[in-house]
Amino acid sequence: QVQLAESGGGLVQAGGSLRLSCVASESISSINGNGVGWYRQAPGKQRELVAITGPYGTAIYADSVKGRFTISRDNAKNSVYLQMSSLKPEDTAVYYCTLGRFQPTINAVNYWGQGTQVTVSS
Repeated sequence: QVQLAESGGGLVQAGGSLRLSCVASESISSINGNGVGWYRQAPGKQRELVAITGPYGTAIYADSVKGRFTISRDNAKNSVYLQMSSLKPEDTAVYYCTLGRFQPTINAVNYWGQGTQVTVSS
């Protein structure tokens, strides 16, 4: 089974920036699915899509993060990144790295990381 390890979470003030990283134990392409990305879950809320990126540089973002977050991937390093800027308190959540099909639905996810906490103070 593919293991996903997130890092980069922490405490940041509103308006600040943070970069999350995720490294997979094996290929994030083809056989293991070409969709790699991030979900998040805030206390008392459902887990929601943040962003996913596909095999041809395409990406899908949640409306709430468009223009503020940027997803990128490095297949050679089995890695995916999330650059977050202009952070808001409502971005506070546990962020999960995901790997699966390139579809913006939670049932497309085959593998989940353990999560990394992002806390944005006001």
